[in-house]
Amino acid sequence: QVQLVESGGGLVETGGSLRLSCAASGVDFSTKIMRWYRQAPGKQRDFIAFINSLGSTTYADSVKGRFTISRDNAKNTVYLQMNNLKPEDTAVYYCNLIAGNYWGQGTQVTVSS
Repeated sequence: QVQLVESGGGLVETGGSLRLSCAASGVDFSTKIMRWYRQAPGKQRDFIAFINSLGSTTYADSVKGRFTISRDNAKNTVYLQMNNLKPEDTAVYYCNLIAGNYWGQGTQVTVSS
C-alpha cells in the first residue's frame, strides 16, 4: 500500500523560509518521479515542482529561484525548500507520486504579510 505523508508546514512571515517533507512508503521510491503541488482556497491545484529519478528538476515560473525540490532516496523522502516566501504562497501543499497518481494528505503553509 502506497502512502505519502507531508510535514513541515506552518505559519511564517513574508520573506521567511520553510522546508516541507514528503515521506513515501510502499513504493520503490528511488525509481519514481515525484511532484509538489499547492492549492489555495477557492483555486485549482497547481503544479509547483518536479524531480525525476536522476535528480533532474522543473519548476513553475511562480516559484523558480525561490523553491528547491530535492530527494533523499535512502530516506524515501522528497523535500521542498521554500525561501523568500510571499503571502501568495499561502496554500495547502501536496506531494504526488506520478506512477499510480498517489497524493499525500497535504500540509498547510500560511505566509503572513
